[in-house]
Amino acid sequence: MPKTAFEPSIKSRPIYGTLEPRPGKSHLMIADAEGAEAILDLAKSTPKGMFDHTHIIYIPKKTGETFTGRLRELNPAQCYVGPSYEAALPRLRRVLNDAHMGLQVYLSGSEGLMGQAMLEATNAGIPHSAIQTEHRGSTARRMQCVHCKGITEDVTTDPFQCAHCGLHLFVRDHYSRRIAAFQGVRVDAEEPGNVPEPVERFK
Repeated sequence: MPKTAFEPSIKSRPIYGTLEPRPGKSHLMIADAEGAEAILDLAKSTPKGMFDHTHIIYIPKKTGETFTGRLRELNPAQCYVGPSYEAALPRLRRVLNDAHMGLQVYLSGSEGLMGQAMLEATNAGIPHSAIQTEHRGSTARRMQCVHCKGITEDVTTDPFQCAHCGLHLFVRDHYSRRIAAFQGVRVDAEEPGNVPEPVERFK
């Protein structure tokens, strides 16, 4: 699956690049679903021995076993395959806590995965310059309701209904790095009950 081309937007909206091998003492690669393809593409141009010092954390989601075997064939130092980001989080935090100077971080896949992993990495003291991102796969969004502060995962329609307070929210491009989520605002605030039909904007 090729990289997603996003339309120009406001400054807070994240911009993603293409993963490239960088020199470093160790490498941490985190991906979900089709994000595995970005790692596999990266592997085609990696220096010999790079994966000897690489830890891969992968969440297959709906792709099942499609990419798992190919990632393991890269022979990384460690390869964890987990059912969810939440299940992988303790491992991720331990890796970041034990990291030394020179760690390079590579994130690929959905915006929700990359945003949350980047938040963990920067909170652990990893500089932005040592973190690369590449979007692959689903464009579904991780949304925060600005009214109740609840997070709704994998939003595909606009407007959408908050999973916590039930309000109908407009999907904005405004993005908060602090919580790794886009912001949703009540769509019928001025005319309660006047809610447009939801349209699928993200897949």
